[in-house]
Amino acid sequence: MAGFNFEPNLPHQEKAITALIKSFANVEFHSSRDYTINQYINPKISFKAIALATDIEQVQKDNGIFGTDKRSDDPVFDISMETGTGKTYTYTKTMYELNKIYGLFKFIVVVPTLSIKAGTVNFLKSDALREHFRHDFQGEYHDKQIVTYVVESKKSKKGKRSYMPESVTQFVNASHGDKSKIHVLVINQGMINSPTIQEERFDRALLGEKYDRAIDALAGINPVVIIDEPHKFPQTGKTWKSISNLEAQFTLRYGATFNDEYKNLIYHLTAVDAFNQDLVKGVTAYVETLSGNDAAKLTLKSLDGKEAEFELSENGTKTRHILGNNDSLSSIHSAIHSLNIEKLNKTTLVLSNGIELKKDESINPYSYHESLQDSMIQKAIKEHFKLERELLTRSPRIKPLTLFFIDDIEGYRDGNELAGSLKTQFEAWVLAIAKSYLAKETDPFYKQYLQRTIKDISLTHGGYFSKDNTGNDEKIEAEINEILHDKESLLSLDNPRRFIFSKWTLREGWDNPNVFQICKLRSSGSTTSKLQEVGRGLRLPVNEHMAREKTDDFRLNYYVDFTEKDFVEELTQEINQTSASEVVPEELNNELVEQIKNHYEVSKRELSNQLYDQNLIDDDEKFLDGGYQALKGLYPDAFGKALKKGKIENKSKEDTKAKTKVRLGKYEELKELWELINQRAILEYQFEDESNFYEKLLMDYLKQEIAADNFSKTGLVTKVSKLHIHNNQAGYHSVYDDEEDFAKISTMSYGSFLRQLSEKTYIKLPTLHKAFVTLKHLKDKGEQGLDINDYLNIQTIRKFADGIKLYLFQNAMQKFEIGYNIISNQVHPTSYTDSTGSPLLELKSGQLGVQYDEGKPSDDFLFEDVFYDSLLEKQNIKEQIKHVTVFSKIPRNSIRIPIAGGGTYSPDFAYVVETEKGQILNLIIETKDTASSDSLRAEENRKIKHAERLFNQMEADGLNVSFSTQFQDDLVKDIIKNALEYTTT
Repeated sequence: MAGFNFEPNLPHQEKAITALIKSFANVEFHSSRDYTINQYINPKISFKAIALATDIEQVQKDNGIFGTDKRSDDPVFDISMETGTGKTYTYTKTMYELNKIYGLFKFIVVVPTLSIKAGTVNFLKSDALREHFRHDFQGEYHDKQIVTYVVESKKSKKGKRSYMPESVTQFVNASHGDKSKIHVLVINQGMINSPTIQEERFDRALLGEKYDRAIDALAGINPVVIIDEPHKFPQTGKTWKSISNLEAQFTLRYGATFNDEYKNLIYHLTAVDAFNQDLVKGVTAYVETLSGNDAAKLTLKSLDGKEAEFELSENGTKTRHILGNNDSLSSIHSAIHSLNIEKLNKTTLVLSNGIELKKDESINPYSYHESLQDSMIQKAIKEHFKLERELLTRSPRIKPLTLFFIDDIEGYRDGNELAGSLKTQFEAWVLAIAKSYLAKETDPFYKQYLQRTIKDISLTHGGYFSKDNTGNDEKIEAEINEILHDKESLLSLDNPRRFIFSKWTLREGWDNPNVFQICKLRSSGSTTSKLQEVGRGLRLPVNEHMAREKTDDFRLNYYVDFTEKDFVEELTQEINQTSASEVVPEELNNELVEQIKNHYEVSKRELSNQLYDQNLIDDDEKFLDGGYQALKGLYPDAFGKALKKGKIENKSKEDTKAKTKVRLGKYEELKELWELINQRAILEYQFEDESNFYEKLLMDYLKQEIAADNFSKTGLVTKVSKLHIHNNQAGYHSVYDDEEDFAKISTMSYGSFLRQLSEKTYIKLPTLHKAFVTLKHLKDKGEQGLDINDYLNIQTIRKFADGIKLYLFQNAMQKFEIGYNIISNQVHPTSYTDSTGSPLLELKSGQLGVQYDEGKPSDDFLFEDVFYDSLLEKQNIKEQIKHVTVFSKIPRNSIRIPIAGGGTYSPDFAYVVETEKGQILNLIIETKDTASSDSLRAEENRKIKHAERLFNQMEADGLNVSFSTQFQDDLVKDIIKNALEYTTT
């Protein structure tokens, strides 16, 4: 079979090589005086410190890299390239360039893991790479080729002479006499830290018998060191010290992640660059969500070395459970299958799937539910065949692979002996789908491919697990060799294997360009970079001729369960962290609302109304000009470095106040009105009895919800999120799959459901039961109804509670009446006063408005500064009005008028007015910077109606207060004039 066809001179790789060569613009060569070892050692290069710093600074400027934190006096050069963009090829070609220009011929490549070492060695030794450089760069590199040496662990032999590892000896003794050779030693983290390399002295020394330790011999050849995956070697760690002992002339570090521990960063190909330039596949995530229920949580509470105490939290209840070694967690929760305690001590517990738990760490029982695993596997198989048919019926053909990460090794390896095992079920699903495709296939090649698939379904998959290394099964050994070492065979169209199973082992250090799907059946329990996770499948695919395909929008499908519901968001954030600009959302979306709710007690409805009132969003909740930045000013804690409350754009003074002072003399004039409107009001629904509520509202609401299909079943549904890049920023959009794949899971009893629903809605339990029985009868008769047993979940309770509240709010004063009762209670503390009733000296300006005006407020205004939310409010605050004794902008959410269905409403201004006859008139004004009430959303009009009802009732009860609404063309002085005329008539 033909080897891979590497593509030469790709711009993003050439830029990385050029950056290094330009950094070496001013170097000097020094020959060793020890002519006996000259032929074995690299030419000695020295850097002129000032010139090197100048060259690096210029290279960084050329590549858009800024900041002194990315420069160092150490001869270490960092090349940052996103996963899947060919960094191994890049540093390989760099070795050729350094050999051609400077005569350097010995390089040491340090990698973190054995799997990465295996991949690197396979790459460097491949015939395809040798042919690539021999043919494509023959004149340029004079038929050079790389000779690879691999440091492996050695077994000690007692009573015999000790020798350095053979690979070290051969590498050190390699001469530059053969100008066609470049010598590369590959060593992993474990070996470079080992006593064999760092400490042990051997009977035979190297380089003219000068060095009897391996580390000294390697340092003696003036090596150039290349580090792969630098984030694995922190500069304060043991390995970095071991690498330093190599005394490299200079070190090149290649990776996607540096953990901000840069030395001299000279090239940076970000994730955004990689996606933007179509250097990698796009990503589509399939998140198997548990619809209709909160995520249950099983938490390890304590360990004593013999037993473990767990706490199960589900549906609002918590229970404690004690388990010992080898006990099954299925005794705690029925959703958990085949999961035992493998071992435990006083600090750590290890589960049979390899996940470690420490005190207060948790797992979700439903992530171990058989239905979850089955749904994810079946979804991946279906999508694989859909993709496979598309790619194998095109020209040239591309063979896709799907990778499964599992923890049920026994269910896969020993599955043929077990009915219902992972392997048995998997092969049955593959066979069924392959037959369904064959029945309607017309393409001759793919039809034959499917026939070979069906002939022996066991050949379609293979696995690699660490425990396999101890076995002697020839078939398994063949699988492992093909998966780990023979990419070309795995991608052959004559080979029916296209599904690969592993247990995290392949997550780093292994990749295959034709992995189009990764199905992660279990969370790994680690916080690995999401880019590193998808990196196993980001490379662009190769076709049947082993040439890279880059003409289409290829995508990697990534499957995770609901315990990683934030996978797409985290991946998107990680990609965007590589870009300097900020993602500015177009609308007030759910993700943004949740981000704010994590820091502030505010509902989506309250947030939307507030932003609409302040002209920050339109009717469709899309941000108006400057709206998003203003939102960040309103809720700074939710945005990290966002503007703080009270900070004003285009301000002329740097000391703009975050607080504003209260005019204490004015507060005394406002005190009576302030205490009056701060009395507690209770809203009453005016129904004759519970049956009246049932007949008039409850059944009407439920039928409305059924018609709108607003109930959510309990079970599994797949959320599909597609990553996209726009304006140099990553984003995503999500849709839910059709319900045909819905898998029902029961998580709550009917009794528990009714009890919790009654508590949330304050509706009597018998009334709810009566409604659900009625709806079941209606459904059975074929009429509009439902069986509530299909919807027994937390999500239904939440939707019902929110929905009935909204329904009451929307229908108040139309389908039923409301009233208010003013009750005596302790008024203070308030927004203006402390618990004793004494006025506060100052208030946070953000409570009064997000905008600031340098001008002077009216003399009768309560505060010394002008903070406002609309131009109409600013006009009110500055207006000097006859008869007004004092007026105030009412702080946000300080006067909480109850509204039907829950929630509160707070008006804008309070005025104390003195008539010509010395009478006091108290006036509350709601300010709306719109043309009229017709311009308001129905929701705002309903709130105003509630305020009118309350203050009209207070006025009818003899309390001195009235309420008015101000629109764009209304002047406060006219509203006050009308109120005065009404008072005197």
